[in-house]
Amino acid sequence: MRLFDPFAEFDRLALATRSGGFMPMDLYELDGTYFLKFDLAGIDPDTIDLTVENQTLTVTVDRPTEDTEGANWLVRERPAGKHSRQLRLGPSLDSANIDAAYDQGVLTVTIPVREEAKPHRVSVKSLQPALN
Repeated sequence: MRLFDPFAEFDRLALATRSGGFMPMDLYELDGTYFLKFDLAGIDPDTIDLTVENQTLTVTVDRPTEDTEGANWLVRERPAGKHSRQLRLGPSLDSANIDAAYDQGVLTVTIPVREEAKPHRVSVKSLQPALN
């Protein structure tokens, strides 16, 4: 049974500029660490901007427009341009130790839970005097 949820204050705001693009995301917790996985196919990892300010994680990417002048588009579902996604982090998350890696079009962000916020056992002391 979980008594607290570090993402209780975790507001997912899908913020996209210009073309209304969106970054699909998975989120799961494993052994006291949260994992966020963003699908960013076709994104140059050097253009990924990941910042934390005021307990808000912001992921911003820029997908260049393909040079397809004269093409007759039938379907265009991969929006070009600058796209952002913001996630408000709960106070029990250790925002100073966030890590990120990009592999095969997936950005994985790991966020550990602060040690003092993890569940721990409290010892119970006896207030009765010892019997002789």
